Amino acid sequence: MVVNLARDLAHLGFQITATSGTRDFLEHHGIAAGLAWKVHESERPNIVDRLINGEVQLVINTPLGRKSFYDDAYIRRAALQYGIPCLTTLTAATAAVHGIRSLREGLRTITSLQEQHLQGQS
Repeated sequence: MVVNLARDLAHLGFQITATSGTRDFLEHHGIAAGLAWKVHESERPNIVDRLINGEVQLVINTPLGRKSFYDDAYIRRAALQYGIPCLTTLTAATAAVHGIRSLREGLRTITSLQEQHLQGQS
């Protein structure tokens, strides 16, 4: 799922930036990705620095493990403070990619969940 999301985002014109483990995984699957250091790593600029500097337009942050949760609070706080969309599940990221693709293709129909439900009953 992560590979497909990254591939779709790249096809939509996004440049992918990821922390080292994710970047290695993506590159192993043929997806180019830049490196973003984690907050607890000593290298700068780290991912929060990149958010503050306006280098990131969309965050997909699905933390796993104790160290990831440490970074998670800083990433989410910076994204919120600087008005950067932050998606925290792969389901939300998938929906966002579908929405971005639809907008780029000129599909701009908006319906409520209730309307969609009624359409599904027809």
